[in-house]
Amino acid sequence: MIFADKLIDLRKKNGWSQEELAEKLEVSRQTISKWEGALSTPDLGRMLKIAQLFGVTTDYLMKDRELSECITEQSAEDGAVIQQVSMEQAVEFLRLRNAAGKKIALGVLECVLRMLRNNRTR
Repeated sequence: MIFADKLIDLRKKNGWSQEELAEKLEVSRQTISKWEGALSTPDLGRMLKIAQLFGVTTDYLMKDRELSECITEQSAEDGAVIQQVSMEQAVEFLRLRNAAGKKIALGVLECVLRMLRNNRTR
C-alpha cells in the first residue's frame, strides 16, 4: 500500500474530510488532494506531523507495507507481545474495566469508613 492509499485510509477512519485534515496539518485542501492522488508527497516536517496526528510511525507511512507488518517488527525489537483486537473487543474491555473500577472504589470507600468508625470507638 502506498502513502496516498494509507493517507486516505487513515483520514477516513478518523471521519475527516480533506478540508478538515488540511486544517489540522495547516495546508490547503488541494495539497491533501495531491497527496491522496499520489501527485506529490509531504515534506519531512509534514510527514512527522501526519504520523503524530494519526498515531502511526513514519516507517509505516513511507514504506510500502501494511501497519500489521510494522507492528510485528516493532514487537520483535522490544520483546513485547502485541495482540490485535477488534473495536468491539476494545469497547467491551473498557466497559468491563470501568465496571470493575467502580466496584474497587466502593470497596476502598467501605474500608476507609470502617477505619474511621474503629478510630472513633477507641
